[in-house]
Amino acid sequence: MDTDLVVQAQRGDEEAFASLAVAVGNRLHAVAHRILRDLDLAEDATQQALLNIWRDLPQLRDPARFEAWSYRLLVRACYAEARRTQHWTPGLQLVEADEPMSDASASVADRDQLERAFRRLSVDHRAVVVLHHYLDMPLPEVAESLGIPMGTARSRLHYAMRGLRAALDADARPASREVAR
Repeated sequence: MDTDLVVQAQRGDEEAFASLAVAVGNRLHAVAHRILRDLDLAEDATQQALLNIWRDLPQLRDPARFEAWSYRLLVRACYAEARRTQHWTPGLQLVEADEPMSDASASVADRDQLERAFRRLSVDHRAVVVLHHYLDMPLPEVAESLGIPMGTARSRLHYAMRGLRAALDADARPASREVAR
């Protein structure tokens, strides 16, 4: 990120901020979409984050940390969106087909199963997974971006991965049709 552009925007240069917004806007939106799993909510969170970035930019102490700082504001906006709109998601489960699936349909089914498992995670856990695995941020940078201690980031990642495995395992088990007597 061009620190001179950040410094100019901190001084109130709207054109410099517009350039910054164009430079980071698509990445912020992609991260918000991965965290919230909803395009409309991601757009709202991204817009709110950009507004917060513009408002709080003069208080940014280290212009070189602009990108990590902007992710922190984005994740906070995602948290606010998630709290504001609690979506009901039906607990549908796919029924095994009698015929074996082709490779293409198996891949789609795997992605769908992973998506359902990911939606079951809390927004806190999704944020850590997205920043660490999607953006390839090391855990210390994830912790800094989220404004949490390193141990908390490590714990959230551990529990998120454990939750994903448990959800995938639960979906893979056949549904029991017998009632215990």
